Amino acid sequence: MALLLSPGVALGLLWVLCSFFLRWNELRSHQRRVLLPPGTMGWPVVGETIEFLRRGPDFLKKQRARYGSLFTSHLLGSPTVVSMDLEVNRWILMNEGRGLVPGYPQAMAEILGEWNVAAVHGAFHRVVRGALLSVVGPAAVRERLFPTLDEFIRSHLCDWGGSGGGGATVDVQEKAREMAFSSALKLIAGIETGEMATELKAEFFKLVRGTLSLAVDLPGTAYRRGLQARKRIIRLLRGLIVERRRSSPSVMKGGRDMLSLLLREEGEEEQDVHQTGPKLTDEQIIDLLISVIYSGFETVSTAATMAVKYLHDNTSALQELRKEYSEISRRKSPAEGALTWGDYTSMEFTRAVILETMRLATIVNGVLRKTTEDIAMNGFVVPKGWRIYVYTRESNYDSLRYPAPLRFDPWRWKDRSLENHQHFMMFGGGGRLCPGKELGLVQISLFLHYFLTRYRWEDAGGNEIVQFPRVEAPRGLHIRVWPN
Repeated sequence: MALLLSPGVALGLLWVLCSFFLRWNELRSHQRRVLLPPGTMGWPVVGETIEFLRRGPDFLKKQRARYGSLFTSHLLGSPTVVSMDLEVNRWILMNEGRGLVPGYPQAMAEILGEWNVAAVHGAFHRVVRGALLSVVGPAAVRERLFPTLDEFIRSHLCDWGGSGGGGATVDVQEKAREMAFSSALKLIAGIETGEMATELKAEFFKLVRGTLSLAVDLPGTAYRRGLQARKRIIRLLRGLIVERRRSSPSVMKGGRDMLSLLLREEGEEEQDVHQTGPKLTDEQIIDLLISVIYSGFETVSTAATMAVKYLHDNTSALQELRKEYSEISRRKSPAEGALTWGDYTSMEFTRAVILETMRLATIVNGVLRKTTEDIAMNGFVVPKGWRIYVYTRESNYDSLRYPAPLRFDPWRWKDRSLENHQHFMMFGGGGRLCPGKELGLVQISLFLHYFLTRYRWEDAGGNEIVQFPRVEAPRGLHIRVWPN
């Protein structure tokens, strides 16, 4: 009989133990500091991470309804205060350095590297950001990168429709990811095909998956695969740097990709005895290049994918875009295949479609900061060493700024004041405003222009979309495509 009862006893003890830990964590969240925001810490070690990753927005809305717009939790390995308050979020983004630094989860920080622009702060953040702006900022995009991107995306889209009259079925999500990665590789290293490109692509997709995971270094985990992918990517990029340094001065001087520019600046610094700026090490250059690929990859590929879906479901917006592109074609001679910078800046409705896609899909849910001292906030105190999750997703559905917020309505962005609103945070804010914002907008704009002018399409069916923790179609977004 004792043997028959032992499983029940074991389950009972387990229930008591779990209840104790849950209660202990809830008490700990209230007792550590009298003014700590209310909330729960969840299970030991994992906290509330599993529910957060599984239910995402619904979980956070439930906690806000229970505790208010500022509440404690334990997410992705750290005690965290979640802020869903617009004014608090803006204050945090505008006040880095006042007890606040980037606070990305351990997995993301380790896989992207310690010199990743999203992780560094203080004086070195200014150095890395300056280096990034020199290679991907608005001036670089306008004066150097635009023709390369135009040529690449035209070529990438040339065979989507297949050769038969019946059209072709493609996974637009997969195609958009290939386009985003390959265009980034073209810009940073001047390569898009070949053995190195294939190997980098395979490793990079593992790296992306590993960044949003618990830092559990066990065989088979996304974190372990992400770390291994980072090591292989470092090896490949380091080899590329060595190869560039061995090339002739004329090759180095004539190179137009980001790596050539960074190495050329390095050479110029060595020759200039008056140069006082810090020189980037190879490790820093590699992390900077990984940052460029990673930061653009998700935004560009996801926005391109979701724009195709939203335009398929909204024929009025699709017709307005085609009208915009017809007007551009009318102004150009048949021999002028490429778009110019002037053509791009005239695509006002295209920009509106992109911003509305990013708003409705909410590609970026928020950012993380870490406290370097106790921070007073809205009558509470966030302890030193805690994370603050600046959750900006809900601001995208504020019905006061966006009437009928769940409707795809690009026309709302005709009012350019929306982009200048103090709570517009799609590209970050303050000193962390995304340095590659213009680059991303150009890539998506070129994609939409060439896709819509070359093809018509229909939904192939069975396309499920999930919106947290990443916006994606788990089984792909399949469309049937015909040449125009």
